[in-house]
Amino acid sequence: MLSRSVTPQTIETGRLTLQPDAAMRRIGLLLLATDLRTEIDAARLLAAPNVAVHSTRVAFDNPTTPDNLRQMEPRLADASRLLVPGTDLHAIYYACTSASAVIGDDAIDRTIAEAHPDVPVVTPTRAALDAFRVLGARRIALVTPYVEETAIPMIAYFGRFGIEVTTAVCFGFEDDRVMARITPESLLETAAGVDLASADAVFVSCTALPSVEIAASLEQRVGLPVVTANQAALWALRGHAGITGDPGGAGSLFAHPPG
Repeated sequence: MLSRSVTPQTIETGRLTLQPDAAMRRIGLLLLATDLRTEIDAARLLAAPNVAVHSTRVAFDNPTTPDNLRQMEPRLADASRLLVPGTDLHAIYYACTSASAVIGDDAIDRTIAEAHPDVPVVTPTRAALDAFRVLGARRIALVTPYVEETAIPMIAYFGRFGIEVTTAVCFGFEDDRVMARITPESLLETAAGVDLASADAVFVSCTALPSVEIAASLEQRVGLPVVTANQAALWALRGHAGITGDPGGAGSLFAHPPG
């Protein structure tokens, strides 16, 4: 607070230089109100000069059942409008795997386009499909923190795109804030014990899980490629942000350029 004896002075704006906004690659994160994880993973995998990450949140009420997840669809446009209005974005990430499977990628695209037309939208489900393609995986073992009711639409989603789920494991959690508290060590041990006999790859679903941290270690343990929700989406977002190379420690997916 200024003292009453101090008079504010205006400096001529001609002394200041503005950076062209075109020099920045801006990525928008559309997060669940309850998301405790995605910003942590994005800070790690999208850190680069001239890359800015902006986030907003969409109202969501646990439990993570298909009915609750579906209720987010009409809220997405208004939430997206809060992503730096009047500023160009290079991509928007809707960070919910189960909702993407329930609502559908196309419907999410259309709803977000009401606020940001012509901006590419990344979903964890569609990013996972791209990851399976570059890794040559057609049969996956699915690891989820969900209740069975929520895992079923995920299995159906991948089946529509020719990806066979050979086995599916559910931890039975209903609250994504609790899912975020699962320790990486226990997640690694549990995922490593899944039946992988017929699988080409492992998919660890849910953006709430600390799965980016374990992707490389899990690959070493099971001898198969590992794809996780945020890992795949951030891999795709690195492409939109112009970030190249392997960030290290996040799995073999980063040896491949995003398509």
